[in-house]
Amino acid sequence: MIKILFFAALRERLDCEQYLLNSDGQTMPVTDILEQLKSLSDNWQHELSRSDLLCAVNQQLVPLHTTVKDGDELAFFPPVTGG
Repeated sequence: MIKILFFAALRERLDCEQYLLNSDGQTMPVTDILEQLKSLSDNWQHELSRSDLLCAVNQQLVPLHTTVKDGDELAFFPPVTGG
């Protein structure tokens, strides 16, 4: 099982804080997971297709081609700005 978290405005727009994905013990690239999530609805397709989407695996910022495995925590969030 891969625990997928959504943060900030992305969480609000998807109306979802957490999603559990059965990985069947396989490793898979984040890009493949994104494709699975996008198939859930048109809204998810739109929100998860953003070019500025950020991703973290086990609380480490990573590129979207990173591979995740069973037991990992995957998080998606929009770009963070501050002042």
